[in-house]
Amino acid sequence: MKLSPGPEDRLSVSRETTSSPDKESNKKKPPRSPQKRFGGLSKWLFIAGIWGLFVGGILVLWFTYDLPDITKLQQTERRPSLTILAKDGTKLATYGDLHGEMVTVTNLPPHVTQALLAIEDRRFYSHFGVDIIGLLRAIWVNSRAGHVVQGGSTLTQQLAKNFLQSEKLYPIHDRSLRRKIQEALLALWLEHKFTKDQILTIYLNRVYFGSGTYGLAAASYHYFGKNPKNLSLYESAVIAGLLKAPSKYSPSTNPDLADQRAAQVLENMVKEGHISEGLKDASLVLASSTSPTFRGSAIRYFTDWIADLVQVQNKFTDKDLVVTTTLDPSLQRLAESAVAQTMVEKGESAKVSELSLVSMTYDGAIQALVGGTNYRKSQFNRATQALRQPGSAFKVILYLAALEAGLSPHDYVSDLPIRFGKWAPRNYKYQARGEISLEEAVAYSVNTVSVRLAYRLGIPQIVATARRLGIKAALPDDLTIVLGTGETTLLELTTAYAIIANNGLSVTPYAILKITDLEGHPLYTYQPPLPQHVVNPFVAHSLVQMLRAVFVYGTGQKAAVSGFCAGKTGTSQRHRDSWLMGFTPYLITGTWAGNDNNTPMKSEAGSPAARLWHLYMSGTPQGNPPSPPPQETEEPSGGLLENLLDSLL
Repeated sequence: MKLSPGPEDRLSVSRETTSSPDKESNKKKPPRSPQKRFGGLSKWLFIAGIWGLFVGGILVLWFTYDLPDITKLQQTERRPSLTILAKDGTKLATYGDLHGEMVTVTNLPPHVTQALLAIEDRRFYSHFGVDIIGLLRAIWVNSRAGHVVQGGSTLTQQLAKNFLQSEKLYPIHDRSLRRKIQEALLALWLEHKFTKDQILTIYLNRVYFGSGTYGLAAASYHYFGKNPKNLSLYESAVIAGLLKAPSKYSPSTNPDLADQRAAQVLENMVKEGHISEGLKDASLVLASSTSPTFRGSAIRYFTDWIADLVQVQNKFTDKDLVVTTTLDPSLQRLAESAVAQTMVEKGESAKVSELSLVSMTYDGAIQALVGGTNYRKSQFNRATQALRQPGSAFKVILYLAALEAGLSPHDYVSDLPIRFGKWAPRNYKYQARGEISLEEAVAYSVNTVSVRLAYRLGIPQIVATARRLGIKAALPDDLTIVLGTGETTLLELTTAYAIIANNGLSVTPYAILKITDLEGHPLYTYQPPLPQHVVNPFVAHSLVQMLRAVFVYGTGQKAAVSGFCAGKTGTSQRHRDSWLMGFTPYLITGTWAGNDNNTPMKSEAGSPAARLWHLYMSGTPQGNPPSPPPQETEEPSGGLLENLLDSLL
């Protein structure tokens, strides 16, 4: 029989069923569900993400707040270019920002852009502005090499870098982290705002290809003389290869390296499937050469002078110009070589630091010009800018005036000492004989004879003769004028001698034959002025014969060259200047030697100018004497002849 529990029993049961606190704490809590744990993690990740976006946004704003307006990428601001050529088309120099016309990718032959992308950015059309694969590859290659041998920047990043530099946000060689980040951000923005073809077009019109050329069109015209639409496969490879190092791989200055680089571009094009191996080999065999570029170290003296002349004379200041000059590359090389050799021979022994040379044809066309011994150290042009004392080289003016006054080369004049107050001109290494002919006085450069002639002719007559021959600088108003104490430039004095050599006909020095635009359209063509008789032909011919004696037995004997030559040496006070002005049947050439600070040279070492003249003129064409004046020309009658002879003897 089952009994029901009583009150006490129920109480005891109730106590048993109620757990004690210690027992309750020993029991395990049920685990959290996975959903609750993921929800908590998501919450914290979301919060972290919000903060990350906030901080990232702040950083992006900080890096992008001063970025330039990318719409400027499609604008071009530049100085018009100036390309200077020798008379045979050899490039001498370029000035300004040599841009050509704007190009578009869609109008170019496929191999032009293929060459560019094969060597610079083969995944251009697939990346988003930053090539992760290329970047990782560059990091791996550079880490193994221990130095930077490969870049990982995309073409878009290069454009961004170019843009930042053009806007002068950073120096060219800046490598800061901020610049790198801004380049990457700008590259991403460019990819967002422009299509791939637009980016490539902008790039091709802005990038620097060396030798002052910006943009594909300018490079195409500069290196190959053609529109970029007509570039061959090899030419495209050469231009694409320039981008890595424009100076190093320039076909104008380093044709062998340019060819090696082009071969690498073509090999990359084969790997990318753009061309076949056979086409690559054929293009290298048929490689076109660039137009020759003059490599002389002193050519910039000439081209700087031309650039100044164009700026003064040119009315087309907003155009890209091509200037063809009168310069003869072979004679210019000869002149530069002669300058270098003279410095080796005479530089230390004669204590001379500078030389200059001007050589022109009988009609005034400048064939060669050297303005100094080292253009990098000094750009001052001593052929066209330096005003120096001509010394005895000025005496040709005096003897011309004397012949025009009625004297002849065979008239005799006293060479004995002479004094005017406290001034007594002396002769250098010459022993007085009593009387000598005018021809001998020129040949031996006798100062006492020159001063006697000047005294009787009068200073105004000598100055007027000098002005007639193109001497423009201030001249002294005393008898020292005939000893060359005035000042003139080498170009000016060479022109004066050219008039005498040219049978007295006027000579206007010129160096520009024509000016065209990049397409070859003529803008200026030199028109020679009608020659005028500045000196009577008979008088000029007589003076030439007197100057011939200088080389036959006079002060210029050591500088003489084979065949006909005539001219005059010159040395200024205390041997501060050394000159030789002379001519052969083909060229009139003037040389000068001295020091910019007027330090005297050592006369014992001989004349550096005479040595330079000889070295240069020995390599130039030789021939028969210039044509004599017409037979019907009468000898000028000189009313002063008898009086002059009486007073001089």
